[in-house]
Amino acid sequence: YLLTPPRKQMTEDAQKRLEAISNAQDLGAGFVLATHDLEIRGAGELLGDGQSGQIQAVGFTLYMEMLERAVKSIRKGEQPNLDQPLGGGPEINLRVPALIPEDYLPDVHARLILYKRIANAIDEDGLKELQVEMIDRFGLLPEPTKNLVRITLLKLQAEKLGIKKIDAGPQGGRIEFAANTCVDPLTLIKLIQSQPTRFKFEGATLFRFSVPMERPEERFNTLEALLERLLSQSVKD
Repeated sequence: YLLTPPRKQMTEDAQKRLEAISNAQDLGAGFVLATHDLEIRGAGELLGDGQSGQIQAVGFTLYMEMLERAVKSIRKGEQPNLDQPLGGGPEINLRVPALIPEDYLPDVHARLILYKRIANAIDEDGLKELQVEMIDRFGLLPEPTKNLVRITLLKLQAEKLGIKKIDAGPQGGRIEFAANTCVDPLTLIKLIQSQPTRFKFEGATLFRFSVPMERPEERFNTLEALLERLLSQSVKD
């Protein structure tokens, strides 16, 4: 039972909503009601001049990314960090080709979609599933695409550790930690003490490693082992 005031006292929109409710009694009525409500209220101008707020200034995609990050923080009981820049996570430069070649996938639109899906992968399992799908659709991955996937996996690990940037080349590289990194400085100190010729600090947030890594495979292996060591130590702590 739904009690309402006399029809004369109701607004025109209220009368329309009551009619929509009375007509929606079948399976899927929720969607029908939502559609009618949208028609009654009007969809508005999501990206038009009449849109309130800042969505027009930042664009719909960026706005949704900002909203998603804020919701995740609130669900964790944390205060959203509005000063933290949005981007593709930690910056990683290993001086290796990391791309989807045109001769592997000629369709530009399909390549862009795959780039976005790779960048948006949330864990190693998601990346593996995507690799299987790409191999099934387009064939075995070329070396630059394998590099792209491995760099993305390094980004996921670096993000967990609170690493802002990794820069590595044939003779070694350095890691820049964020202020809120979960890596215990004592872990890095022990690493330096165990191999003082290879590891050292450069300032409060920079950690340098001197390891010969002429081949790209050696760079990947070195960094994967180093991040895995830091990650396992952080989990223990």
